[in-house]
Amino acid sequence: MDKLLIRGGRTLQGEVLVSGAKNAALPELCAALLTADPVTLLNVPQLQDVSTMLKLIRNMGVTAERADDCTVRINASGLNTPEAPYELVKTMRASVLALGPLLARFGEATVSLPGGCAIGSRPVDQHIKGLAAMGAEIVVEHGYMIAKLPAGWTRLKGARITTDMVTVTGTENFLMAAALAEGETVLENAAQEPEISDLAEMLIAMGAKIEGHGTSRICIQGVEKLHGCTHRVVADRIEAGTFLCAVAATGGDVVLRHGRADHLDAVIEKLREAGATVQAVDGGIRVQSAGGATLKAQGFRTTEYPGFPTDMQAQFMALNCIAQGTATVTETIFENRFMHVNELVRLGAKIQVDGKVAVIEGLPRLSGATVMATDLRASASLVIAGLVADGETVVDRIYHLDRGYDCMEAKLRGIGADIERIG
Repeated sequence: MDKLLIRGGRTLQGEVLVSGAKNAALPELCAALLTADPVTLLNVPQLQDVSTMLKLIRNMGVTAERADDCTVRINASGLNTPEAPYELVKTMRASVLALGPLLARFGEATVSLPGGCAIGSRPVDQHIKGLAAMGAEIVVEHGYMIAKLPAGWTRLKGARITTDMVTVTGTENFLMAAALAEGETVLENAAQEPEISDLAEMLIAMGAKIEGHGTSRICIQGVEKLHGCTHRVVADRIEAGTFLCAVAATGGDVVLRHGRADHLDAVIEKLREAGATVQAVDGGIRVQSAGGATLKAQGFRTTEYPGFPTDMQAQFMALNCIAQGTATVTETIFENRFMHVNELVRLGAKIQVDGKVAVIEGLPRLSGATVMATDLRASASLVIAGLVADGETVVDRIYHLDRGYDCMEAKLRGIGADIERIG
């Protein structure tokens, strides 16, 4: 099993190319199932979750090939098995995104209840509730969601869907299903993440009629058929935010090419308050910092976009560990998302957790040690902590990291980090 070996204490200088967003690429691969025409996706990141999704749709009879490192061509004209089996989706939450497109195009779908990081409950009941409002008949049995249209129906029906909570994958499933439904669908309490807007733009390029994406109310006028398209996956704001935190903590001057500052307002505001200089530049984001000793700890509360993202909580906590002062972090999205705390403590961090609240007391230094990644973003926080710790840090179980970061250690090496992958 691969590990990362990090020798801390290096400042970071240069440029990093931000890859395409995992959380946009996965639903967009599923969106290609909505048409029999060829679809080309550009800027697709090379991640384990993307490989799993490609394997999943190929298992359905779809042709899906990487034309080069970042281009994927999909042809779903041969799709003959509208199923997502447990064996292929047990490690990936995003498998639930196959439900809406398969049901919309074929009138039936069998999708395993999904897996993913063990960061808390992520129920599928909102997906079932929304698709049922559009007429789908769905039962959950033997670990599978089995969905079909009522007898005599050829299409889903438009509906007004108001979810009990803001759900990103739910919004994406409803968007894809509604694109081929009969009549108008209105999504209330819709998620507003940039990845959802990117999915909507792809669907519009395929012939869908969508308005309001990027707001909490999205209107979709269903069409009978969608066609193929070529679409570029939006840059990964979480990868960009992770590198922003890394440079702020270590000190240095780095430009993140393709990074979108307008997608990271809440994170950038906190970094500026901490003492880093962050600005939008032509084609990216520039971050400059004198490093941890000059930073001031910043408290925050995670919430839905455009608030502070839960996917950046662990990385910013690592920065707080070596900043001046004490910060209070409240996690409101996932109940188990403080599992990285014990590993940061192994590096010398001073953190107390009480339920959903963590209190971090900044220290002048951390000390290298062997630590274990518990989930995707936790692994990124341990990498950041290792970059600033004295001595050597070994991060174990980095298969979590590979699920969401494209060649992270190579990118860090390119800007001056002393980091390598070891067997």
